[in-house]
Amino acid sequence: SSVRDSDRIIGLLDSKTRHAEAGEPLPAHLLLSRYSPGRVASGEMLSITDVEEVLGLKALGVIPESTDVLNASNKGEPVILEGESEAGQAYDDAVARLLGEERAMRFTTLEKKGFFSKLFGG
Repeated sequence: SSVRDSDRIIGLLDSKTRHAEAGEPLPAHLLLSRYSPGRVASGEMLSITDVEEVLGLKALGVIPESTDVLNASNKGEPVILEGESEAGQAYDDAVARLLGEERAMRFTTLEKKGFFSKLFGG
């Protein structure tokens, strides 16, 4: 899985880089992409907390699974420029956190639809 691959790469970076050989800490940040609360709820995907525990890193951001990312990539444009896109907003939040701004973690829970939303497909 990608979490195991990430753990292996973090281990390599912690042991094989010039920083590691010089005894200097290498800053690491976790950005979860293609996150789907529905798949977490059904057990198909690890939760944010599970991934943080496995990798020993706190999530800087969570990018929801979205076709907007593919569409932006196909156009050759960054998804962050699409202000209406949840994925773009999530990337913007992650960048702001990296720069020291406090922002709430959005798009991490399953939205509960009300009766009328279900009835009218909203």
